[in-house]
Amino acid sequence: MKHTSIALAASAALILAACGGNDVSDSASTNTSANALPQLNAATPGTLAGNCAALAAKLTFANTVFTSVTDVAAGTLKVAGKPIAEHCLIQGSMNQRVSSVDGNTYAIGFEMRLPLAWNGRFFYQANGGLDGNVVTATGEIGGGGPTNDALNMGFAVISSDAGHSAAQNPLFGLDPQARLDYGYNAVATLTPMAKQVIKLAYGKGPDRSYFDGCSNGGRHALVAAARSSAQYDGIIAGDPGFHLPKAAIGEMWSAQQLAKVATATTSNGLPDITTGFTAAERQMVASKILAKCDALDGASDGMIQDIKACQANFNLATDVPTCTNNVRDGTCLTSAQKDAVGNVFSGARNSTGTALYSSFPYDAGLGPGWSAWKQANSITLDPAAAAFTFTTLPQSASVLSQLSAYALNFSMDTDAPKIFATSGVYTESAWSFMTPPDETNLSALKQRGAKLMVYHGTSDPVFSSNDTTDWYQRLTTANGGDASNFARLYTIAGMNHCSGGPSTDQFDMLTPMIAWVEQGKAPDSVVATARDASNVVPNTDVPADWGAGRTRPLCAYPKVARYQGGDINAASSFACS
Repeated sequence: MKHTSIALAASAALILAACGGNDVSDSASTNTSANALPQLNAATPGTLAGNCAALAAKLTFANTVFTSVTDVAAGTLKVAGKPIAEHCLIQGSMNQRVSSVDGNTYAIGFEMRLPLAWNGRFFYQANGGLDGNVVTATGEIGGGGPTNDALNMGFAVISSDAGHSAAQNPLFGLDPQARLDYGYNAVATLTPMAKQVIKLAYGKGPDRSYFDGCSNGGRHALVAAARSSAQYDGIIAGDPGFHLPKAAIGEMWSAQQLAKVATATTSNGLPDITTGFTAAERQMVASKILAKCDALDGASDGMIQDIKACQANFNLATDVPTCTNNVRDGTCLTSAQKDAVGNVFSGARNSTGTALYSSFPYDAGLGPGWSAWKQANSITLDPAAAAFTFTTLPQSASVLSQLSAYALNFSMDTDAPKIFATSGVYTESAWSFMTPPDETNLSALKQRGAKLMVYHGTSDPVFSSNDTTDWYQRLTTANGGDASNFARLYTIAGMNHCSGGPSTDQFDMLTPMIAWVEQGKAPDSVVATARDASNVVPNTDVPADWGAGRTRPLCAYPKVARYQGGDINAASSFACS
């Protein structure tokens, strides 16, 4: 491995206009139909001009320090056991500053990986969670156990920490600019720099640019669709937390409900919410949901494809046995538990009954992935985000040592409205900097000929697929009753947050996205695979009785995968209707 270390304070003379490669007037073929959308041309490949050391000598961009350029040998990185070709690794940071609020040094850290043999495309890899880490920029394409990635496909890829380090999590929210960088500014700032680096490396900017992320990365994706519509041609948003401040409130609401029926306390004297709805009880409820809903799509296969019909068919109060004399043995729920679990699924609300976040659909994925969010992250990760990033004014740093208490005592009446507040140096509310502005107005993206694919697991316990489905229905209304010519939604039966659950969670949406953007081939469905024990990366939530190699079509909403007869494990036995 060869390494060239540089630290270049970039020239301010290189401005945003130096980027290129996404102007519709240059890259879209002519379309004579008045109502048709532009068809974007296909990307053409290129080759790195010189070597990594030569590129290092050319790198410059305003307010940017390129700290290292490394030649990464073929096979150093692998995806699904396959070696990734030789490429250049560029690491650096942008906009370093010292906060006037907390005195910490902040910067937008990033890395780029540029393949020697380039396919002419750029890929923005969005992080999840609270960001804070520059993850390996391989271009993760979503789902569980992916078998390929964007770097291996020849993309130039960038990843970033969104403007703060792991050491600053979660207290970066005390700094107003770090909040904005995390919300939207890091993407807006990094994109033109990355395109300029690509132009210096290959002699031209990217012909086509793609964006992909799940969870908070899905939120980044939908924000980019609204705020950076001129920069990206294909955007993939997985399990998007595009209403993340409300979802964090929803998590704490769930914790409060389960605390009411907890049967034990933790070492800090607070209710142990894992005892409010045990693993055995969750498995029992999942079995009752399947009993009412599994066959609604024509196949009794452990998967609920018609999730909408399921909500009308399943009733927690009557379809789950009520414990006799409040004796809990895993085969029933007490009346109090039914109230608590029902409240979890119906979603957060204040004392007047006003909804604060979406409801969740009843589905079969109530295993460890569901519990990890509802019974762990709900009193650790989510209250940290709420306390320091989504609340204005942010809480004192002392709250960090008592997040469980903060979550269980969070007021749905007086604390929840603080996500909409501004004060002093906090000139933008969390609702403003975290969510897409005017979220159903994506006309700029649409009119360029760019495309949007959104997917969501119906057993996602933190960001509700009901919320995403509601958004897509509103997007459809805003586009004359049909948004499918530029935006499509795919719900994934049984999938937890971004992956896992009893589901077919292994899929590739990037390849059909490229075909849609560059060839006009709209993806009516995407084939997904269940990661059984024979898979390279097995999913322990997949039941053993499913057999090997189960596949299913992920249908474009509102269509549902319905069994037509034949091999129960084959996607070809199902049709989207």
